[in-house]
Order: sequence, then structure tokens, then C-alpha cells
Amino acid sequence: MTLLQRHITAELLRVFLLLIVILTVMLVFVGALNEGQDKIGPKQIIQIMPFIVPSMLPFTIPATLLLAVTVVYGRMAGDLEITAAKAAGINPLQLLMPAFVLGAILAVGSFGLTNFAVPWAVGKIEQIVSQAIEDIFLDRLTSQHFISEPEHGFSITVEGVRNGILLGPTFKYRNGEHEQVTLHARFASIRFDLPNRTVKIRVKDAHASVPGRDAGGRMDEKELSFPFNLDDTTGKRSFRHQQIAEIKEAIAEWQHGKSRNRFQRDQEAAMLMLTGDFSGLAEPRIQEYADYSRAADYHCRKLKTEIHSRYAMAGSCLFFALVGGPFAVYQARRQFMTAFIMCFLPILLVYYPVTFLMTNLGKTGAVDPVWGMWIPNVILTLAAAVVLKKVIQH
Repeated sequence: MTLLQRHITAELLRVFLLLIVILTVMLVFVGALNEGQDKIGPKQIIQIMPFIVPSMLPFTIPATLLLAVTVVYGRMAGDLEITAAKAAGINPLQLLMPAFVLGAILAVGSFGLTNFAVPWAVGKIEQIVSQAIEDIFLDRLTSQHFISEPEHGFSITVEGVRNGILLGPTFKYRNGEHEQVTLHARFASIRFDLPNRTVKIRVKDAHASVPGRDAGGRMDEKELSFPFNLDDTTGKRSFRHQQIAEIKEAIAEWQHGKSRNRFQRDQEAAMLMLTGDFSGLAEPRIQEYADYSRAADYHCRKLKTEIHSRYAMAGSCLFFALVGGPFAVYQARRQFMTAFIMCFLPILLVYYPVTFLMTNLGKTGAVDPVWGMWIPNVILTLAAAVVLKKVIQH
């Protein structure tokens, strides 16, 4: 019996690995082109390709596993191997166990990819994109010796650029008092901070002035920071690309901010009532406290939904195997592709829409994401129980 299970496991791994490689390679090219469109060149697209793989795998693994299970068990059932095993007294559950074990292992692996590999890969992609943008920026300064970014509030003029260092740069920008500052430096370096949407400029041996007066005298070293919103894709990293530990920290910050906001609101309301200024309770600043509390609640629900959706989506590997294996055996006389389509179509029409529905309801607070995100998997479990019962009986 152990030999038969090892044979089934080897078949599952062979088919799964072949399918996952083909599908991932196809999607990686699409992802790389989408990531690099209008931002970086062919060299950078090739560099980010290896880091796109972890981002694709959590989405491709469940469907690929379902196809692999359908192929292997559909072929075995079509060749009457399942019937022969049952005639020999072997329980179909024992034959299906390799698929279930593989699904459980891939569920753990998929969660690891989502929570650890994807944030790491996104960070690497940001570094490559940032370096590409810096190179483009420096090339422009090298050729034109001048860059003006009025929408970001600064302009740069340089005498030259050598090995990434700005020679004799002059910066013009507005300070916190909205004064026009002109800063002359001997050297300067530029670094783009994509997660924080800023460009950081470190100047050395600099002197700043505003019209009519000096603005601080001689400075040996100073760092300037300007907003630089290239586009939405290079902005602050989405919580989808953060680890659960970071998301929990964000939740704690929102909850702390909500508590502080409530305390300030209560203090101000109490002061207004003590002074008899009841009309002040209707002023806009009091309403701002309520707006902040609602925003904090929404963000906390949104982040909690993301956490539990990761657990549920990773677990879908196991539940896809629970459905796919018995269904392929039950549809023994059909071609494996037909069986796959008949199995995957209800998943496409029911599982994913319910998942999106539970996600939205979790964000709005209509359901608790702790259990709401698992409802699609519960539906798969019920369907698997019905099909498995028929397989065991017949």
C-alpha cells in the first residue's frame, strides 16, 4: 500500500511541477511587462523577473494543484486502476491521501510565500526600480544640467555629474515658511525613497540664502527631502505586500490613535459643557473626531480582513485537493480536461465571488473576518463531502 501511495505522490509531483513551471513562466512575462511599463528599460525588466515569481505563485498554486489532481486521478480512474484497488479491498481514501497531504503542504508553503517571500520580492523590485529612476534622473542632469519639478517644489542646476555625484549643484525650493530658498553646494548625492514617495538629496559644503538675507550660514552637510510621487505603483507599499507582523503593528497604531482621539474629544467636550458653550459641540472640529474614529475603524477592519484572507487563501490548496481528487475519480469516464473544467467552473462561479463578497463584508464590518473568510472553504468542504461519499459508495 505504501508503494502505491508513493507512486501516486510521484505522479502528482511530476504533473504539478510541470504545470506550475509552464504557468508561472507565462505569467512572469506578463507581470514583468506590467511592472516595468513606462518606468524602466529592458535591462531592469530582466532583473525583476526572478522576483515576480513569488508574487505569482500564491495565485497559481491552488488552480495548478487542482489541475494536477484532476489529471492524475482522472487517468487512474479512466484506466480502472481505482476500480482494481477497490476490488483488492483498498479504501479510496487511502488512494486520495497523497493529494490531501500535498494540498496541506502547499497550503503552508503558499502562506509562507504570501507572508514572507512576497514582501521580500516587492522590496527587491522597488530597489531595482529606484535605481533605474536614479539613473534616468542623473542621465538627464548629465545631458541638460538642469531639472525643474515645479509640482514638487524644487529645481536643480549642476555644473556636471561624475560617478553619480552632482558637482556644483544649486537647489531652489520653498521652506516651511513658504520662502524661496537658494542653496549652493560643492557636492551632492541623490537617493529615491519609493516607499515614502520622496527624493532625498544630501549636500556637502553648502550655503543657503533667501531673498534679502542669509538662511543659516555655511553647512558642512545637510539632507533635503522632497515629495516625488512618480505614480501609484511606486508609492507607499500596499499592506498586501507587508508581513502580518507589520499589519498588526499598523492595527495597533490605528487603535492607539483612536484611543487618543477619543480622549481628546472627551476633554474638549467636557470643557465646552463646563463653560456652557453648548453650541461648540456642533462645530466642525468636534465632527472631525468622529470622522477619525470611523476612519480608524475602517482601516482596522480592512487590515484584519487582509490577515485572515491570507490564512484562508493559503488553505484553499488543501480544499481544492479535497474537491478535485474525489471529483476526478467520480468522473472516471470523462477526459481529464473535461473533468477539470466541470470542477473548476463552479469554483470560479461560486468560490471566488463568495471570497470577494466576504472580503467586502469584512471591510464594512458586516461579518467578522475571523470566520467570514473561511466560508468559501467551508462550501468546498461540503461539496467535497458529497462527492467523496459517492466515490466511497460506488
